[in-house]
Amino acid sequence: MNHRAHRFAAAVALLAAVVAATADAPAVASDPSKVKPLQVGAPAPQFTVRTASGEAFEFQPKSLRKPAVLIFYRGGWCPYCNAHLAQLRGAEPQLIEMGYEVLFMSADRPELLRSSLKEDVDYTLLSDADMNAARAFGIAFRVDDATVQRYKKYNIDLEATSGATHHELPVPAVFIVDRAGTIRFAHWNPDYKARLGGEQILTAAKSALQSR
Repeated sequence: MNHRAHRFAAAVALLAAVVAATADAPAVASDPSKVKPLQVGAPAPQFTVRTASGEAFEFQPKSLRKPAVLIFYRGGWCPYCNAHLAQLRGAEPQLIEMGYEVLFMSADRPELLRSSLKEDVDYTLLSDADMNAARAFGIAFRVDDATVQRYKKYNIDLEATSGATHHELPVPAVFIVDRAGTIRFAHWNPDYKARLGGEQILTAAKSALQSR
Protein backbone atom coordinates (compact mmCIF):
# COMPACT_ATOMS: atom_id res chain seq x y z
CA MET A 1 0.00 0.00 0.00
CA ASN A 2 1.47 3.35 -1.04
CA HIS A 3 1.57 6.41 1.19
CA ARG A 4 -1.54 8.04 -0.30
CA ALA A 5 -3.58 4.85 0.00
CA HIS A 6 -2.41 4.39 3.57
CA ARG A 7 -3.50 7.93 4.52
CA PHE A 8 -6.88 7.37 2.84
CA ALA A 9 -7.42 4.11 4.73
CA ALA A 10 -6.50 5.79 8.01
CA ALA A 11 -8.94 8.64 7.30
CA VAL A 12 -11.73 6.18 6.54
CA ALA A 13 -11.04 4.28 9.76
CA LEU A 14 -11.09 7.50 11.78
CA LEU A 15 -14.38 8.59 10.21
CA ALA A 16 -15.90 5.18 10.94
CA ALA A 17 -14.84 5.44 14.57
CA VAL A 18 -16.37 8.90 14.91
CA VAL A 19 -19.63 7.75 13.32
CA ALA A 20 -19.78 4.71 15.60
CA ALA A 21 -19.14 6.81 18.69
CA THR A 22 -21.84 9.26 17.65
CA ALA A 23 -24.28 6.44 17.02
CA ASP A 24 -23.63 5.00 20.49
CA ALA A 25 -23.91 8.35 22.26
CA PRO A 26 -27.17 8.86 24.17
CA ALA A 27 -29.53 11.26 22.42
CA VAL A 28 -30.28 14.60 24.01
CA ALA A 29 -33.92 15.66 23.79
CA SER A 30 -34.89 19.06 22.43
CA ASP A 31 -37.59 19.46 25.08
CA PRO A 32 -38.22 18.08 28.60
CA SER A 33 -41.36 16.30 27.39
CA LYS A 34 -39.33 14.37 24.80
CA VAL A 35 -36.81 12.69 27.10
CA LYS A 36 -36.68 8.89 27.07
CA PRO A 37 -35.52 7.76 30.52
CA LEU A 38 -34.34 4.26 31.26
CA GLN A 39 -37.13 2.04 32.53
CA VAL A 40 -37.50 -0.27 35.51
CA GLY A 41 -35.72 -3.54 34.82
CA ALA A 42 -33.05 -1.97 32.62
CA PRO A 43 -29.38 -2.20 33.62
CA ALA A 44 -28.13 1.04 35.12
CA PRO A 45 -25.40 2.74 33.07
CA GLN A 46 -21.86 3.38 34.20
CA PHE A 47 -20.89 7.04 34.42
CA THR A 48 -18.33 9.43 35.85
CA VAL A 49 -19.20 12.66 37.64
CA ARG A 50 -17.24 15.00 39.93
CA THR A 51 -17.23 15.63 43.66
CA ALA A 52 -17.35 19.11 45.15
CA SER A 53 -13.55 19.05 45.27
CA GLY A 54 -13.35 18.18 41.59
CA GLU A 55 -12.32 14.55 41.99
CA ALA A 56 -13.72 11.91 39.67
CA PHE A 57 -16.56 9.82 41.10
CA GLU A 58 -17.23 6.64 39.15
CA PHE A 59 -20.59 4.90 39.38
CA GLN A 60 -20.02 1.27 38.40
CA PRO A 61 -23.33 -0.61 38.58
CA LYS A 62 -21.69 -4.01 38.07
CA SER A 63 -19.74 -3.71 41.32
CA LEU A 64 -21.96 -1.81 43.75
CA ARG A 65 -21.34 -2.36 47.44
CA LYS A 66 -24.76 -0.89 48.27
CA PRO A 67 -27.99 -0.26 46.42
CA ALA A 68 -28.24 3.37 45.35
CA VAL A 69 -30.77 6.17 45.18
CA LEU A 70 -29.87 8.65 42.44
CA ILE A 71 -31.57 12.04 42.63
CA PHE A 72 -31.12 14.38 39.68
CA TYR A 73 -31.86 18.09 40.11
CA ARG A 74 -31.21 21.09 37.88
CA GLY A 75 -28.88 23.18 40.05
CA GLY A 76 -28.45 25.33 43.13
CA TRP A 77 -29.85 28.31 41.21
CA CYS A 78 -33.26 26.60 40.96
CA PRO A 79 -35.64 27.50 43.84
CA TYR A 80 -37.67 24.33 43.29
CA CYS A 81 -34.52 22.22 43.58
CA ASN A 82 -33.63 23.96 46.83
CA ALA A 83 -37.10 23.32 48.19
CA HIS A 84 -36.92 19.67 47.14
CA LEU A 85 -33.53 19.11 48.76
CA ALA A 86 -34.80 20.72 51.95
CA GLN A 87 -37.86 18.47 51.88
CA LEU A 88 -35.68 15.36 51.69
CA ARG A 89 -33.80 16.12 54.92
CA GLY A 90 -35.84 13.57 56.82
CA ALA A 91 -35.79 10.90 54.12
CA GLU A 92 -32.06 10.92 53.31
CA PRO A 93 -30.82 9.57 56.69
CA GLN A 94 -33.55 6.92 56.65
CA LEU A 95 -32.44 5.76 53.21
CA ILE A 96 -28.86 5.51 54.46
CA GLU A 97 -30.05 3.54 57.49
CA MET A 98 -31.83 1.16 55.11
CA GLY A 99 -28.48 0.49 53.45
CA TYR A 100 -28.67 2.81 50.46
CA GLU A 101 -26.05 5.14 49.05
CA VAL A 102 -27.84 8.40 48.26
CA LEU A 103 -26.36 10.54 45.47
CA PHE A 104 -27.59 14.00 44.46
CA MET A 105 -26.50 15.12 41.00
CA SER A 106 -26.91 18.43 39.21
CA ALA A 107 -25.57 20.32 36.21
CA ASP A 108 -23.60 22.68 38.48
CA ARG A 109 -19.83 22.64 38.19
CA PRO A 110 -18.05 21.18 41.25
CA GLU A 111 -17.14 24.46 42.97
CA LEU A 112 -20.77 25.60 42.92
CA LEU A 113 -22.36 22.43 44.27
CA ARG A 114 -22.59 23.75 47.82
CA SER A 115 -22.05 27.49 47.47
CA SER A 116 -24.98 27.92 45.07
CA LEU A 117 -27.49 26.17 47.32
CA LYS A 118 -29.78 28.27 49.48
CA GLU A 119 -30.27 25.27 51.78
CA ASP A 120 -27.62 23.94 54.16
CA VAL A 121 -27.72 20.19 53.53
CA ASP A 122 -25.21 17.49 54.36
CA TYR A 123 -25.74 15.38 51.24
CA THR A 124 -23.40 13.68 48.79
CA LEU A 125 -23.56 16.30 46.04
CA LEU A 126 -22.05 15.45 42.67
CA SER A 127 -21.42 17.53 39.56
CA ASP A 128 -22.79 16.20 36.30
CA ALA A 129 -21.79 19.37 34.48
CA ASP A 130 -20.75 17.34 31.43
CA MET A 131 -24.17 15.65 31.55
CA ASN A 132 -22.61 12.18 31.38
CA ALA A 133 -25.02 10.70 33.91
CA ALA A 134 -28.13 12.55 32.72
CA ARG A 135 -27.52 11.53 29.12
CA ALA A 136 -26.84 7.92 30.12
CA PHE A 137 -30.14 7.75 32.03
CA GLY A 138 -32.00 9.43 29.16
CA ILE A 139 -33.15 12.51 31.05
CA ALA A 140 -30.93 15.18 29.45
CA PHE A 141 -32.52 17.88 27.32
CA ARG A 142 -31.20 20.95 25.56
CA VAL A 143 -32.56 24.31 26.71
CA ASP A 144 -33.68 26.40 23.74
CA ASP A 145 -31.95 29.71 23.01
CA ALA A 146 -34.95 31.83 24.00
CA THR A 147 -35.07 30.22 27.44
CA VAL A 148 -31.31 30.58 27.89
CA GLN A 149 -31.66 34.34 27.27
CA ARG A 150 -34.74 34.60 29.47
CA TYR A 151 -32.88 32.92 32.33
CA LYS A 152 -30.15 35.52 32.04
CA LYS A 153 -32.69 38.21 32.88
CA TYR A 154 -33.08 36.44 36.23
CA ASN A 155 -29.29 36.26 36.67
CA ILE A 156 -29.21 32.57 35.75
CA ASP A 157 -26.32 31.89 33.38
CA LEU A 158 -26.30 28.21 32.40
CA GLU A 159 -22.82 28.47 30.90
CA ALA A 160 -21.44 30.00 34.10
CA THR A 161 -23.12 27.46 36.38
CA SER A 162 -22.08 24.41 34.35
CA GLY A 163 -18.81 25.70 32.92
CA ALA A 164 -19.93 24.36 29.54
CA THR A 165 -21.72 25.65 26.46
CA HIS A 166 -24.03 22.66 25.87
CA HIS A 167 -27.06 24.39 27.48
CA GLU A 168 -28.28 21.04 28.78
CA LEU A 169 -30.18 20.24 31.96
CA PRO A 170 -31.58 17.07 33.49
CA VAL A 171 -35.29 16.54 33.90
CA PRO A 172 -35.62 16.16 37.70
CA ALA A 173 -35.67 12.43 38.37
CA VAL A 174 -35.19 9.68 40.95
CA PHE A 175 -33.76 6.25 40.14
CA ILE A 176 -33.27 3.37 42.55
CA VAL A 177 -30.62 0.83 41.55
CA ASP A 178 -30.14 -2.49 43.33
CA ARG A 179 -26.78 -4.09 44.11
CA ALA A 180 -26.95 -6.11 40.90
CA GLY A 181 -27.02 -2.86 38.94
CA THR A 182 -30.66 -3.10 37.85
CA ILE A 183 -33.05 -0.15 37.96
CA ARG A 184 -35.83 -1.01 40.41
CA PHE A 185 -37.62 2.34 40.44
CA ALA A 186 -37.71 5.30 38.07
CA HIS A 187 -39.57 8.58 38.37
CA TRP A 188 -39.29 11.75 36.32
CA ASN A 189 -41.52 14.67 35.43
CA PRO A 190 -41.02 17.17 32.59
CA ASP A 191 -42.62 19.78 34.86
CA TYR A 192 -39.64 20.89 36.95
CA LYS A 193 -42.00 22.24 39.62
CA ALA A 194 -43.31 18.74 40.39
CA ARG A 195 -41.01 16.67 42.60
CA LEU A 196 -41.20 13.28 44.30
CA GLY A 197 -41.70 13.60 48.05
CA GLY A 198 -39.58 11.98 50.72
CA GLU A 199 -42.29 9.53 51.82
CA GLN A 200 -42.78 8.40 48.23
CA ILE A 201 -39.06 7.79 47.82
CA LEU A 202 -38.93 5.86 51.09
CA THR A 203 -41.87 3.69 50.04
CA ALA A 204 -40.20 2.96 46.69
CA ALA A 205 -36.89 2.20 48.41
CA LYS A 206 -38.52 -0.26 50.83
CA SER A 207 -40.34 -1.96 47.97
CA ALA A 208 -37.08 -2.26 46.00
CA LEU A 209 -35.39 -4.02 48.93
CA GLN A 210 -38.29 -6.45 49.33
CA SER A 211 -38.26 -7.37 45.64
CA ARG A 212 -34.67 -8.65 45.68
